[in-house]
Amino acid sequence: MTRVILHGACGRMGHEVRALIENNDALELVASVDAMGGEGVYTDINDCNVEADVIIDFSSAAATDALLAYAVDKNIPVIIATTGHSAAQIEAIHAASEKVAVFHSANMSLGVYLLVALAKQTAAMMPDADIEIIETHHNRKVDAPSGTALMIANALKTVREKAEFVFGRQGASKRQAGEIGIHAVRRGNSVGTHEVIVSTDNQSLTLKHEAHSRALFAEGAISAALFMDGKGAGLYDMNSVVGG
Repeated sequence: MTRVILHGACGRMGHEVRALIENNDALELVASVDAMGGEGVYTDINDCNVEADVIIDFSSAAATDALLAYAVDKNIPVIIATTGHSAAQIEAIHAASEKVAVFHSANMSLGVYLLVALAKQTAAMMPDADIEIIETHHNRKVDAPSGTALMIANALKTVREKAEFVFGRQGASKRQAGEIGIHAVRRGNSVGTHEVIVSTDNQSLTLKHEAHSRALFAEGAISAALFMDGKGAGLYDMNSVVGG
């Protein structure tokens, strides 16, 4: 049985993950951690002195540094499912992965990874087409553009090496060849929608993924937890889980 520490246990995603763990015979929740506290909840990861096989993190980017230090110190594989990390934090994630197993993904959905694969294939087959990425999330999301939109854009850049990112558009200049536009919409309670629009003068192709429930991301985290149990040091993502 895979023993799980749930970090960010009191948030929306934390509640979703907890429910799935409690209904999965292959998993055991051995500790909950959240700065908000609560009955049976550690407020500081460093106070958590339990035996565990993996940490699932759905807290915030602000907690990542302490979490990585704890995972390295305890030699526990960690799944980082938060977004909004700084460049320095991304470097810290890579550095930690040299000492312990780290799963880092801007999006825990298998469907999003399929979207990325299709977008890359389309961009390669239509090398002169314009590409725009539009992401929509709820009005409480703090980072923009989303980590998933940036993940898509960076994946596209592997087949469009000279591409330049343009975040939103304003002013009186025309679109330049090779740009990848990235746009963020914040409204209501939208769980998450990502669109990649590929257009020439004569045709357009739209690839779209829409999350209907936050349970989608919790399901991905559960799959990652089972995959990460017993893994050695290294950097993993959803492609690792699906064998991509």
